Amino acid sequence: MDYRKTILTSVLAGFSIGLGGLIFLSVDNKIVGSALFSIGLFLVLTMHFSLFTGKVCYLLEGKVKNNLINIVLIWCGNFVGSLILSIIIKNTRQGEGIIEKANALCQIKNQDSFISLFLLGIICNIFIFIGVDEYKKNEHVLGKYLAIILSVMGFILVGSEHCVADMFYFNMAGSYSADMFIRLLVITAGNSVGGIISNYFVSKC
Repeated sequence: MDYRKTILTSVLAGFSIGLGGLIFLSVDNKIVGSALFSIGLFLVLTMHFSLFTGKVCYLLEGKVKNNLINIVLIWCGNFVGSLILSIIIKNTRQGEGIIEKANALCQIKNQDSFISLFLLGIICNIFIFIGVDEYKKNEHVLGKYLAIILSVMGFILVGSEHCVADMFYFNMAGSYSADMFIRLLVITAGNSVGGIISNYFVSKC
C-alpha cells in the first residue's frame, strides 16, 4: 500500500472540501451555496482524491486491517488539507468575514448534544454514499454529476454534519479544544456508521 500517495491525495481532498466550504461561507443564499459546495466532491471524485466520508463507506470491503490504517491516514490528511486552506484564507482580505461566519457555525455545533451530532453524521453520509456510489456506478454522465450536486445540496440543506467540512469550519474559526476534537470524532463516527450501513443495504438489493 502506497501510504505517501494516500497522504497526498487525502490532503488534497481536505483542501478540496475546504474550497466547497469556503464558497458556502462566501455567499448569502444557502441554496446557491449548497449547490456550489459540490465543487469539493466533484474534485475529489474526478481527481481520485482520498476523502474520509467517501472511503469509509467501503471500509469493510477487502482487507479490513489495511483499510483501517488507510482510513485513519485519510482522516488526518483531510484535516491537514482543510487547515492549509484556512491558513491561506486567514491571510487574505476575505479572512475576517469568513472567520465570523465559521464562528457562527461552530457555535451551533459546540452547543449541540453528542447524540444529535452523531445522528446528523449518519444522515450526512447517507447522502454522501448516494453521491459517491452513483458517480461510480451510474452509466449516464448526467446522472453521475447530478448525484454529486444533489447529494451535497441534500446533506447541507437538512443541516447534517460532515466531518471534513467541519474540519474546515473549526480550522477557520480557530476554536481548538479537547471538546471540539471530541465533537469532531462523534461526527466522524456518525459518518462512518451512515456510510457503512448505506453500502451494506444497497449491496443486498
